[in-house]
Amino acid sequence: MERIKTLIDKEWAEAFKNKMVLGTVVAMPLIFMLLPLFQLAVMRDIPASEMNDAPAGILTQCQVQNFSPAECMQGFLVNEFLLLFLLIPLAVPVTIASYSIVGEKSTRSLEPLLATPTSTTEIIVGKGLASAIPAIGATWLAFFVFLIGARFFVVSDRVYALFMNPMWAVAMFIVAPLMTVFAVNIAIIISSRVNDPRAAEQLGMLVMLPILMIFFGSIFGLFTLTTASMLAFGGLTLLVDIALVILGVKLFQRETILTQWR
Repeated sequence: MERIKTLIDKEWAEAFKNKMVLGTVVAMPLIFMLLPLFQLAVMRDIPASEMNDAPAGILTQCQVQNFSPAECMQGFLVNEFLLLFLLIPLAVPVTIASYSIVGEKSTRSLEPLLATPTSTTEIIVGKGLASAIPAIGATWLAFFVFLIGARFFVVSDRVYALFMNPMWAVAMFIVAPLMTVFAVNIAIIISSRVNDPRAAEQLGMLVMLPILMIFFGSIFGLFTLTTASMLAFGGLTLLVDIALVILGVKLFQRETILTQWR
């Protein structure tokens, strides 16, 4: 554990010197936290006439729940925007890992690390945790700040109750960490094939596509997010994580790194 802790400290000291890494860790959670708060503020006084152009599914749901126009739009749109919080545990670890793993290939500073008694498992775990901890921490902090800020902008307690839905507890405390593991392993796999940190980051950002598909699918009413569906998504992500961990460890071979990473 001491070697892993030392490796994490080293990774953070080097990664956060990079403005792009620091900007992603700070700016993305800030933007995704402010965006739904802005939506809440804008929709506080929405007139009933604005509901005429709303999708039929939204109108039906609002009628069933007996929501006012402001409650309806706040509850529906902001609940959808909360999906953006799941992009944070994808983007942040990919950015950090791109510079902590692939960056060491370009600077040729990984070979000395491999020459130490540190095992391959310790290296992967250390670099993985160095990328995952800031991502999970930033996600949780942004979500908690949103919940505090939302209390001042919601038009009713009924709307605020939507943000306290168990589905979001599952999303933040189960799915988000699993998505972080997913992103870290993708970064490790990509690092075994590319030498440029920017190329690795750009390829790694493709991991956002599943969440974006869920976001737009939910917005357009293709499916409804529930606690059960979020748990199912978490279970699927867990299975994918296990497969990626096995593949990532297999690809991260010392001999290959020392002889072929150029």
